[in-house]
Amino acid sequence: MAKTDTRSGPTRRTVLEGGVATGVLLATGIPVYAEPAGVAAAASPTPAPTMPISLRINAKDFAVELDPRTTLLDALRNHLGLTGSKKGCDHGQCGACTVLVDGRRINSCLTLAAMHEGDEITTVEGLAEGDRLHPVQAAFVARDGFQCGYCTPGQICSAVGMLGEARAGWPSHASADVAAVSVALTDAEIRERMSGNICRCAAYPNIVAAIRDAAEGA
Repeated sequence: MAKTDTRSGPTRRTVLEGGVATGVLLATGIPVYAEPAGVAAAASPTPAPTMPISLRINAKDFAVELDPRTTLLDALRNHLGLTGSKKGCDHGQCGACTVLVDGRRINSCLTLAAMHEGDEITTVEGLAEGDRLHPVQAAFVARDGFQCGYCTPGQICSAVGMLGEARAGWPSHASADVAAVSVALTDAEIRERMSGNICRCAAYPNIVAAIRDAAEGA
């Protein structure tokens, strides 16, 4: 508990405060605690301008009014209620916000919603067909490829995109032959290709196993 100063007369603090105030007054002519002119009468800030944006997400069309600076991630979560995509680092370093755009995986925190009019966007909510899970989702459940589950939507979307890249013959830094027509998804290949997705619970062995199962069942 702070002690009450019962001493009479000026204290060291009041002397210092008074000296600073006097110095400012002498140097500028403005009282140190004076309110800048016009502050009280200042109007509230002007709202940021918005623009109409049409987005196609999970085979449905959405029309929204957004600040043109709104990221795709914030549009999904804050404006459309699609909260499966998670905000982890907001710097494109953890992969929790990964979605698919025209079949390719991207970090939705690093792109603007306005840039994706006309694109086919798929979030984790759009992978299943009714009650039937996507093979990658089913493999994650079977292999227990998650603990807290926060990164799981991004892991799953990234895995779906990665499997498409592998089927198309895209090499990685772990590929023994970058000119090969087909890619063998070894554990090393899967780890390298999924290295942009961080799991803070360290469920990596089960994630790799789940993706391997999904690849072999495809």
